[in-house]
Amino acid sequence: MEKTSSQLSSNKEIRDICKGIFKEVQKNGDKAVAKYTWFFDKVKITNFQVSEKEINESESLVPENLKEAILLAKSNIENFHRAQTKFQKVEVEENSCKCWQEVRAIEKVGLYIPGGTAPLFSTVLMLAIPAKIANCKNIILLSPPNREGKINPVILWTAKICGIKNIYKAGGVQAIAAMTFGTESIPNVYKIFGPGNAYVMQAKQLALNYGVAIDMPAGPSELMVIADESAKANFVASDLLSQAEHGVDSKVALLTTVKGFIEKVKYEIQLQLEKLPRKDIISMVLANNFISKLLPSIDACLDIANDYAPEHLIICTHNYNELVPKITNAGSVFLGNYSPESAGDYASGTNHTLPTSSYAKMYSGISVDSFTKKIFFQEISKDGLSYLSKAIEIMAENENLDAHANAVKIRMNCDINKYN
Repeated sequence: MEKTSSQLSSNKEIRDICKGIFKEVQKNGDKAVAKYTWFFDKVKITNFQVSEKEINESESLVPENLKEAILLAKSNIENFHRAQTKFQKVEVEENSCKCWQEVRAIEKVGLYIPGGTAPLFSTVLMLAIPAKIANCKNIILLSPPNREGKINPVILWTAKICGIKNIYKAGGVQAIAAMTFGTESIPNVYKIFGPGNAYVMQAKQLALNYGVAIDMPAGPSELMVIADESAKANFVASDLLSQAEHGVDSKVALLTTVKGFIEKVKYEIQLQLEKLPRKDIISMVLANNFISKLLPSIDACLDIANDYAPEHLIICTHNYNELVPKITNAGSVFLGNYSPESAGDYASGTNHTLPTSSYAKMYSGISVDSFTKKIFFQEISKDGLSYLSKAIEIMAENENLDAHANAVKIRMNCDINKYN
């Protein structure tokens, strides 16, 4: 979908605000972060780092049943992500020329965890677990403080059980800027991870201009459901509602091949909506960002899904396993009537930090790989270079890079013993 002029204007306004905050943080460090923390969060912070005492106190503030739920989710997420660490050393040797690839963790990473009315402690699991499994040496976590100057205790306790010790009270654009430049209190990082509002997303994009990587571009949450006659209308309705409650800019869609199914789902939505505390937010999403289409075939549904590349794709069809090879663009896929999107958000084991806004066409969700990089090595003997030399020289000379060719020629024509 094309952006309207008002959206473009809004994005420009957000970018300009972010640029101003970035410049201040770059120049004034902690002072600027404190200024904007007061401006946005209405709290004065003099010490940004969360103390060990505060982290330990969080344990007594988290209900036991919630702890048990988080520990179950943690176990599943760890199991799934540990299975991703079977990094093979890729090595090829031919004609006395050996090339190989080795994996290294990104040394310094920053995890941004939104707070506010919906503190995303589940995102702590989704980011901290793969970062620790990848063996990143320096991991910091930033989250906005409340008006008492504290981070939500569930976020702190979840970070603690994941082994994250360096936690800072900062949110919004100023937090992203602090991780980009580093301040007196908050260290800079090489890569920033985590979701946020439109301002945080623009700030992450801006960080790229200062040599800091980000996990992925992201936008409002999305869900698309593909359904045939085997789908349950009340199940589908519940999934659409669960995604719509994220925020007023969430996007939900239903594609089906069954006449009358859309009406059944809409009826179920109204029944379930009345019982939900965030029904005002959901109602706005349903009014503005809900698409439903009756299509002639499941293949037609898949064509739309692959073109749209949704963050979450639920397939409720009788032959869903046969459709898996046809799915080319999606962040995370949920198969069958008993695979709700909320399972992936919390406890199935897959990661819920996913590309949105059609970025699933070229980006993946967060994995252990996201916290690593690959380094190439080559070791070439004189015989090996002799085998390659003519090709290198010809290619270099045809690109008008004669010094490249000379670096080969000088080795081939040199008696190395004269220079020992």
